[in-house]
Amino acid sequence: MVATSTAAAGVLPSAGAGAAQAETTIALPRLRLPRGRVLSLPRAIYGPTAGRAAIATLILGTLALVVFDTAGPSVLVPASNDVFAGWEAGPLHGLFGTFSASTAVVNWSLSGLLIVLLLAYGVVLTAVRTLSMRTIAICVVVLHAILLLSPPFQLTDLFNYLAFARLGSLHGLNPYTHVIGQEMHDPVFHLSNWSNLHSPYGELFTALSYPLAWLPLSVAYWIAKVVTILMSLGLIGLVWDCARRLGRDPRFAVALVALNPVYFVYGIAGFHNDFFMLVPSTAAIDLLLARRDRAAGAAVMLAVGVKFTALLLLPFLLVAARPARRRREVLVGAALTAVVLAVLSVALFRFSLPNLSQQGSLLTPFSIPNVFGYLLGVGGATPLILRLADVALVVAIVLLLRRRGDWLTRAGWAMVALIASLAWLMPWYVIWMLPLAAVASSVRLRHAALVLTVFVVLTFMPVHSTVFGWIGFTPTRGSAWQASQVLQTKLYSYHQPGWFAVTP
Repeated sequence: MVATSTAAAGVLPSAGAGAAQAETTIALPRLRLPRGRVLSLPRAIYGPTAGRAAIATLILGTLALVVFDTAGPSVLVPASNDVFAGWEAGPLHGLFGTFSASTAVVNWSLSGLLIVLLLAYGVVLTAVRTLSMRTIAICVVVLHAILLLSPPFQLTDLFNYLAFARLGSLHGLNPYTHVIGQEMHDPVFHLSNWSNLHSPYGELFTALSYPLAWLPLSVAYWIAKVVTILMSLGLIGLVWDCARRLGRDPRFAVALVALNPVYFVYGIAGFHNDFFMLVPSTAAIDLLLARRDRAAGAAVMLAVGVKFTALLLLPFLLVAARPARRRREVLVGAALTAVVLAVLSVALFRFSLPNLSQQGSLLTPFSIPNVFGYLLGVGGATPLILRLADVALVVAIVLLLRRRGDWLTRAGWAMVALIASLAWLMPWYVIWMLPLAAVASSVRLRHAALVLTVFVVLTFMPVHSTVFGWIGFTPTRGSAWQASQVLQTKLYSYHQPGWFAVTP
């Protein structure tokens, strides 16, 4: 039954049951020493005891982080030294007393915790074949339950969503032509940070957030958190179903996505709206595999209504939809949904569009274009480097569309190319490619997902500037970064740059 639905969708399983099992672990390297000796890691790391210990480490490490976040004001919760209401801190607030530590101690402790979680994640992936789906599912649910109790981790995006919703629905100002700074007397203003930025979020997401504006801020905050958690669980469920349809081991697919520390520490704990994009985009894959082509086209356009990034998946859906009749169905579903979204956008926001240009002009120090420009000695991600990155992205997508083979693998590599082209790279952007890497047939794509995970953990941990400064690698010294800092300060307007803004 699985093979029939898979072949009908234009996707062939990579191999039989033996191949499916071979994909369920990550092979650890064997180091060759002089005189032909080989050093391999202990086999115990592949066993069920190591797997369960790693899962316990993920849960306990996450719980420790949440307990510290909720205990009292800290650098991990933005603006908490000014405003840290009980409804934001959550039910764990004060339950374990208060903790006092310097900023340096907190930064080094968090950096160490991230490394520990990363190592535990690697052990889970190597031992996943020895773990039951029930064990993995319990871990996923427990992690979500713990993170629900946490205030937003390190960034204020959740309050920005609420601020834009209140700006439009409560104050009658179009969030695509007005800024959060124009609602200075609203209590949400002191909890947000992009005070002078027009909304970069999709019209569908903004429209869905409008009803929250009429609720007390504390109620809207918790509703947004609960819905985000549910969306994340829904995404994991879709990954499981896609893996099942493709004849792959759902245990590995779920673990690769849900137990990734970037996924739950940065994505879930930050309560980002990326899940509202990933659920319909992953649903589009699932629907195409089930031969519900028109619904697949509609789903991908709903994802675009949240974040334009999801549009990258559409051409690969068209490649997979064969024969031509199925391709037409995908296009019909996408077109009809696009018309409805356009009518909604004009009705609510007239002809204004999300502000992607300003955000695209900002830099994070270790984005690939900025690192590339720094290594070339041209000052980082200059306008020329960014244009070259855009051209390289287009070329990569065209070449991937023309190639043969698994369309999910090609879509995954296209997402890698997109992430690599961004000047404004945030750690949770890695989760854009994780569902594709989890269900595609390519082992190399999964390795790329792991490499990218390690990269963002190392370059976004709080002490990254100190660690890389020891080896003299400081991409924040480039002229492009300095120009970006000036623009970022203007967009923050009333606040200091965020945790990722590192001074040279």
